[in-house]
Amino acid sequence: MSEYAHPEVLVTTDWVNEHSNDAQVTVVEVDVDTTLYDQGHLSGAIGWSWKTQLADQIRRDILSKEDLEGLLSQSGISPGSTIVLYGDSNNWFAAWAFWQLKIYGHEDVRLMDGGRKKWEAEGRSMTTEAPDVSSTSYQAAQADPALRAFLPEVQSQVSDSAVELLDVRSPAEFSGEVLAPPGLPETCQRGGHIPGASNIPWGMAVNDEDGTFKSRDELAAVYGDRGISGERPI
Repeated sequence: MSEYAHPEVLVTTDWVNEHSNDAQVTVVEVDVDTTLYDQGHLSGAIGWSWKTQLADQIRRDILSKEDLEGLLSQSGISPGSTIVLYGDSNNWFAAWAFWQLKIYGHEDVRLMDGGRKKWEAEGRSMTTEAPDVSSTSYQAAQADPALRAFLPEVQSQVSDSAVELLDVRSPAEFSGEVLAPPGLPETCQRGGHIPGASNIPWGMAVNDEDGTFKSRDELAAVYGDRGISGERPI
């Protein structure tokens, strides 16, 4: 992992197996299929539902600062905790949770490379018992706007090619054939994509056999083949 720009945000299944019971470590499962946690999860792991716990229930938006504080408090998490996220679908929604936590300033957040897919493939133990946690009083930082791009910003920059637009949805969503992946709510207003965007589905960044991220050179080739060099903001 040392070849990555930020290798510290990825941990192996071996690392999680060794450290999941450490007092400062909280393991959290975030799945696209929200029924999976109850079917079996890593011992000691908390489950977060992307539908009800990681999305604003009124607006189409991420959690507010107050709602995130409530979620982390009830999960027994403190600002100094190491949060390790994992999930199904190549850590798709686990990475979404990672992004939200970084927006609100949590310092130590990591992804278990390979997610559920790798853990299960290695035959590691799982449980259906939810852990007992002691609540905290988590205080989050103000949201960092630098980690989000809002519509006016995108509109102002697309026309002059100041940025690289990357669409990580499926080709069917990109083309407008469908509005959402199977089983997920169709919340977008129109099909298709932003003009000029490149389509590199999330799954192209990982290895098929175990869900781990591809090497730096492999990722550079994946993105380079679609004309994305990283020289401009993405």
